[in-house]
Amino acid sequence: MPAPATVDDYIAGFPPDVAERLRRIRAEIVGAVASASGHEAPEQKMRYGIAAVMLGGRYALHFAGWKKHIGLYPVPTLPAPLESEIAPYRAEKDSVVFPHAHEVPYELIGRVAAEIAAQRVSPDG
Repeated sequence: MPAPATVDDYIAGFPPDVAERLRRIRAEIVGAVASASGHEAPEQKMRYGIAAVMLGGRYALHFAGWKKHIGLYPVPTLPAPLESEIAPYRAEKDSVVFPHAHEVPYELIGRVAAEIAAQRVSPDG
C-alpha cells in the first residue's frame, strides 16, 4: 500500500473512530496555527510518514495515529500552568500521547497548539 500523499488520505486510512479523533485534533491545531499566524488556512502536509501543520515554512506541530494512541510531536516544555496540564500525557521529552482507551482533551490540545504556534511566530521562537 502506497504512503498517503495528503493529510486527508492519511486520516482516511484509520478506522472511523480514530479518524474522527484525528480530524478533531487536526481542527484544533489548524485553528490555533491560523490564529497565531493571521492566515486562514495553514499549509498541511505529510512529513516523515505523519501529518504536519506548517507555520511560516516550518512545521508547527505533527500529529499521528498509532495502534493504541494518538501522538503530538514535538511538544516543548510549556509555560506553567499549561505544562502541568499536559504532563500526564507526556511520553518522552517532546512527545505527548492520548490513548484510544481514554477521552481526548481536545480543548487542551488546542491550547497547547496555540502556545506552540505563538512561540514559533515570536522573534525568540
